[in-house]
Amino acid sequence: MYKVIGSTKSRAFRVMWMLEEMGLPYQQVDAGPRSEEAMKYNPLGKIPALVDGDAVLTDSVAIMTYLGDKHGKLTAPAGTVDRARQDAMTFWLIDEFDAILWAAAKHSFVFPEDRRVPEIKDSLKSEFLRSADVLADRLEGPFLMGDQMTHADILACHCVNWSIGAKFPRVNDKLGAWAAEMRDRPAFKAAQEKVAG
Repeated sequence: MYKVIGSTKSRAFRVMWMLEEMGLPYQQVDAGPRSEEAMKYNPLGKIPALVDGDAVLTDSVAIMTYLGDKHGKLTAPAGTVDRARQDAMTFWLIDEFDAILWAAAKHSFVFPEDRRVPEIKDSLKSEFLRSADVLADRLEGPFLMGDQMTHADILACHCVNWSIGAKFPRVNDKLGAWAAEMRDRPAFKAAQEKVAG
């Protein structure tokens, strides 16, 4: 059984959702960043971490890629054109969605107060909405890569959800409707309701 280190209100949720989609058993260890529990699995105290036997893996996207490759689900096969396109989408999401939200978080509560630049958040919100419009234009099927769900969908939906929690302006209707459908998936709901322990 896998062990996921991190709270449901963190990037650990991405890993939990993927495990639920794949129907794989896991135990969640509720731990915040830089907590004593998180430090047991990652010396930097970052979450999430995934324990698979004796191995401890870090970074939500690396973990999702590993799980997809290991189980042959929610990913295109390595070495294929479809995988290259999926990877391009994933990297774009990290740069254009995740990084923007993380920068806003750092200037809201992560950095010490004397290092925060609150004024930067307006430009980050504008950039996020621009990226949301680009992503909506790329949506041509029920999922980002067409007819098959991949971990890129989990990453994108998690970022849209994060933007809501961070009080960013609402994304366009097309992307918002897609994200609502993703949140209606049984696996999303199961991960959301997971009780740590």
